[in-house]
Amino acid sequence: MESLRIDKWLWAARFYKTRSLACDEVTKHRIQINGQDVKPAREVKVGDTLTLRQGHVIKTIVVQGISAARGPAPVAQALYEETPESMALRAK
Repeated sequence: MESLRIDKWLWAARFYKTRSLACDEVTKHRIQINGQDVKPAREVKVGDTLTLRQGHVIKTIVVQGISAARGPAPVAQALYEETPESMALRAK
């Protein structure tokens, strides 16, 4: 599998509890892929940069893997890597 819908990927990576919550967040433009607002059906690929806004927290992550199945947390965390700049911003 080379790509997956953004709402499914966000659910599989455990950013949101349900796919419909992920879909709502994408629709509200709280998720961007490579700096662009997208629709829930947009495909995400390995290497894409996502910007997620969850409340007051903004995270920038790079997609490291694709999975359509929601697995345990350690498996989900292997699907992405947060950028060092994003971690430094959150630490402030």
